[in-house]
Amino acid sequence: MVDEALSAGAVARRLGVAVTTLRTWHQRYGLGPSQHVPGHHRRYGPTDLARLEVMRRLTAEGLSPADAARWARQPPDTLPTDRGSRPRRRARDGGGNTIPVGRAGPAARGLARAAMRLDGAAISEAISRAIAADGVVGSWDRLLRPVLAGIGDRHAATGALIEVEHLVSRCVSAAFTQVASARTATGPPRILLSCADEEQHSLPLEALDAALAEAGVGARMLGARVPVAALLATVERTGPAAVVLWAHSRATGDPTQLSALLATPRRPLLVLAAGPGWRVDTLPAGVTRPADLSEAVSLAVAAQHSAARSAAS
Repeated sequence: MVDEALSAGAVARRLGVAVTTLRTWHQRYGLGPSQHVPGHHRRYGPTDLARLEVMRRLTAEGLSPADAARWARQPPDTLPTDRGSRPRRRARDGGGNTIPVGRAGPAARGLARAAMRLDGAAISEAISRAIAADGVVGSWDRLLRPVLAGIGDRHAATGALIEVEHLVSRCVSAAFTQVASARTATGPPRILLSCADEEQHSLPLEALDAALAEAGVGARMLGARVPVAALLATVERTGPAAVVLWAHSRATGDPTQLSALLATPRRPLLVLAAGPGWRVDTLPAGVTRPADLSEAVSLAVAAQHSAARSAAS
């Protein structure tokens, strides 16, 4: 741990998050800079940085930001440094015949029940109703992610529910495809969405594609298991303003893929390493790791607008 006080920009680069994420963590959870020099902005000290590193690590592992912040605010000598001492997501009790959804609301519990009945029509209706009411980001955060995580937790504990996961994933993917197909953006798509090489979990990337469509931003979706050579060839042919590379597991989150993106002659304005598969301490300089779907959308939209202004000038 270094002893110097750091600016928000320096901390953001070290953690691999956006400065806006630090501001959110400060405003919502009190994880802000504590050192103050008169006439200057507040700076982050070693203890502040240690708390933020815990916050970043725990949210990447699936803990909600509020729960991660409660853990990060503990006294410095009790902050977790290894997996064995970290908090675990608590599953809702209910045995093997229910899907745990934690503190999610009635809509998530209803979707979980429909999933256990393998009622595809009810699943699709619940998803469509949520997207119409809350949009893609709200539906993903408050409905779909809790249910999908609950299915994963139950499968990890029992080895069951593979058929449930497949059906729910298919319904979610169909709903996102419908949103994306209604895209009204003008001009060529300037955002490139891709899974890392050998990464097969593409549903969160489909959520981002649909959320960008809602924002009127064009995106090109390559999907699962994209070899690095194919990704670089696409960047050279299309010149995207931003590239989002998704990795669900550490096995697929190889940072050399990101370094290759940064070295391409048509380097995008923004490279986002999305998903829990990326280790913050191995991300190349110049790569941003969004905290959640909402931040990924905001950053991609900003990159799109920046590219449009540059083209017009």
